[in-house]
Amino acid sequence: MVSSDGYIATNNHVVEKAEQIKVLLSDKREFKAKMIGADPKTDIAVIKIDGDNLPTIAWGDSDKLQVGEFAIAVGNPFGLNQTVTMGIISAVGRANVGIAEYEDFIQTDAAINPGNSGGALVNIRGEVIGINAAIFSQSGGYQGIGFAVPSNMVKAVMDSLIKSGKVIRGWLGVSIQQLNAELASQFGLKEARGALVNDVVKGSPAEKGGVQRGDVIISVNGKTIEDAAHLRNTIAQTPVGTKVKIKVIRDKKEKEIDVTIGELPKDIVKLNKGIERDEGDSYKNVFTSIKVENITPDITRQLELPSNTKGMIVAYVEPGSAAADAGLRRGDVIQEINKKRINNSADYKAVVSKIKKDDAVLLLINRRGNTLYLTITSE
Repeated sequence: MVSSDGYIATNNHVVEKAEQIKVLLSDKREFKAKMIGADPKTDIAVIKIDGDNLPTIAWGDSDKLQVGEFAIAVGNPFGLNQTVTMGIISAVGRANVGIAEYEDFIQTDAAINPGNSGGALVNIRGEVIGINAAIFSQSGGYQGIGFAVPSNMVKAVMDSLIKSGKVIRGWLGVSIQQLNAELASQFGLKEARGALVNDVVKGSPAEKGGVQRGDVIISVNGKTIEDAAHLRNTIAQTPVGTKVKIKVIRDKKEKEIDVTIGELPKDIVKLNKGIERDEGDSYKNVFTSIKVENITPDITRQLELPSNTKGMIVAYVEPGSAAADAGLRRGDVIQEINKKRINNSADYKAVVSKIKKDDAVLLLINRRGNTLYLTITSE
């Protein structure tokens, strides 16, 4: 609870299917809560209880976190109320872990288990620095790797949901990719840091500002850009209409460009959007928690896949699901299901629709050029 009038931040996956939400405070008072808004793309939701002078927790600045500092996780693991565990910040800025569309996770070794989701990760001053969201585990329990949505992202999403009922994200209008050492050298960089622009959307803020294909974006308003995911999160959290200075490397020379951030279009095709499933695609099996999408040339370039790659790209895996526990990740290419070849959405639907609720499934996937088998058992 971050405001005395009852606004509460939690995870979207905690409350998204709830018919009724109740909040129990530490002093045993119980309140009915109402949903204010949710953002599945960051797995953040805002609920509210009615009251005055309610106890609150202060925001900490997640941008100032350093690896090695203490972190305290508070939650309700396995139904054990007000459980507190302690660890350290293991990493910051974790992305591409397949949990949410916008990922900038804090990684901690503070014990986080099923039931911790939506609880606070706090620093030694008692300030909330994140919302516990997921664990990486092969057993389903604590294995020393937990993830929390950073407080600055939570606060930005929460403020937008309270103000407008939705999240309005900034948009630059570029397609970007990760740098490796070889690419960095070719583009005149001493290290593989920044985001390489491989395409610019016509009429976008980037095009209007003068960003070009082949530019490497290394900073936004003086803030160093570590990688492609970092740029994406930075732009998304920048208010629409903000004028920013973008520093790029072009032809091995630094250049500064002024760009006015636009609003992310609703109809823009994104990898994470996946198939918009109607009732006919609501599979009652282990595939319920998975969203997939046809492989397009844009996705092939983004994920650096061979141009002839066949299959269905995994756009989203529900946190805590059987598929997630099996190790399926966003960006994996499903090429076989139960030894049946998958070339397109028609193949996928035909095979998946015949799988029963309790059936185990054998997948052959391609993960950035490497093939491996995964077995998903029923939840």
